[in-house]
Amino acid sequence: MKLLFIKYSMALLPFFFVMDTPTLKVKSADVTFKIKNAGLTVDGSFTGLEADIKFNQLKPEESTIKASVNSKSVNTGNNMRDEHIRKPEYFDVEKFPKITLQSTKIEKTGPITFKGTFNLTMKGVTKVVVIPFTFMKTPEKTEFKGSFQINRRDYGVGGNSISLSDNATINLTILVTE
Repeated sequence: MKLLFIKYSMALLPFFFVMDTPTLKVKSADVTFKIKNAGLTVDGSFTGLEADIKFNQLKPEESTIKASVNSKSVNTGNNMRDEHIRKPEYFDVEKFPKITLQSTKIEKTGPITFKGTFNLTMKGVTKVVVIPFTFMKTPEKTEFKGSFQINRRDYGVGGNSISLSDNATINLTILVTE
């Protein structure tokens, strides 16, 4: 009997060590930002999010998220402004074609709420950002949603300006599939 138990236990052992952190594929993504310029709010977005998302909502400490957007895809709805902010004094898209986000720690803060610590790299500068986010899985959709602020000057974007705010709010909504 003992030998039979050991035999079946050994057969089941691999199932206990299988990583239960599924890889999720991006179905669609909204990466938007808001910043004040000359007292007015400027809305913008980036497209083409590429991501490697391994997320386990029950064991978030096993999760990793790495994502990037093409800096050249910046769109504020004004072609002249977009061309201007692609230049070296802003995003310098020729030299720095990607803006990346890499998780270093993910923690559960509530039933569907989490806090991620990430390295954000923009224009060759990497800074730590903390992003509170939600993860909702329903029959209709599986979605990550988060928002955070950065100081654009920390990344050398835009230099000194009396009309452009230092702080920008970044909003992320990412729909995924397994």
